[in-house]
Amino acid sequence: MFDSRLRPLIDPPLNLIASALGRTPITANAVSILGLGLAGLALMSIAMGWFALALTLIVANRLMDGLDGAVARVRGSTELGGYYDIVFDFLFYGAVPLGFALYDPAANALPAAVLLAAFYANGATFLGFSAIAAKLGLSTDVQGKKSIYYFAGIAEGAETIAVFIAFCLLPDWFYAIAYGFAALCFASAATRIIAVRDVLKDR
Repeated sequence: MFDSRLRPLIDPPLNLIASALGRTPITANAVSILGLGLAGLALMSIAMGWFALALTLIVANRLMDGLDGAVARVRGSTELGGYYDIVFDFLFYGAVPLGFALYDPAANALPAAVLLAAFYANGATFLGFSAIAAKLGLSTDVQGKKSIYYFAGIAEGAETIAVFIAFCLLPDWFYAIAYGFAALCFASAATRIIAVRDVLKDR
């Protein structure tokens, strides 16, 4: 919901860093892979109860997620890079709730499962339309230049990161925050289904 509004604030510093990296051998794909590694470390940190470290790794992962696209714009984008970007995002989004389920299965396993199901629903409505949009030749740059069609929703990247930060700051409240955000994600999925029906019903 807030992703497109935050881009004018986030993009300029990332573009400056990317310009500097463009003069090095570092590729956008290398940045994406580094981000995936940070996601794995965040999962392990959460499972161990090291929430301050996990918070740092989550923020670093999101920095890599923004930076890989900026580097790609400098060095040239590739289809593989676009694939890495979206797949690694979804792996990261699954890693954080899984970490909390491993940390305290008795308290967190069910809310983590509900949240992951909500992520699944939200992601399916997002990727499903992206595939159809590619077939129809539809495009948008509302969220910046992307390799796939980004259909806006109520729960997007900015909201997810805010929730993940809240998890790390308030780990004893994971269950309540997870249930609340799961409800928002299910609502986001429902609104996308309705919106896509309206877009495609006459095609």
